[in-house]
Amino acid sequence: MAYDTGLEARIDESIQRASLQNLTKKKMFGGVGYLLSGNMTFGIWQDHLIVRCGLEHYEEYLDMDNVREFDITGRSMTGWIMVAPEGMEADTDLEKWMTIGGDYAALLPPK
Repeated sequence: MAYDTGLEARIDESIQRASLQNLTKKKMFGGVGYLLSGNMTFGIWQDHLIVRCGLEHYEEYLDMDNVREFDITGRSMTGWIMVAPEGMEADTDLEKWMTIGGDYAALLPPK
């Protein structure tokens, strides 16, 4: 399954509203990733949003509806989550997840 280009369009529109203009977009893992200073913030895999959230709130996010571990290879990545389409139907929900990824990536040193 190719990644959801409709979700990509929503993200691109939201970037303009959510103070995340310094992001770059890159094709990766069969989808698209959004990077801040070379660090992944969030991305799209199939119809899911991948969010780099770090360890501090990782377990808390996993307890939320429509959120699961980021695992597309059989090996989950701690500190990364996948949000199902139902978890980001509203633009405010999508932007919340984007902000979580952007805030975490802003803490990392540039690559």
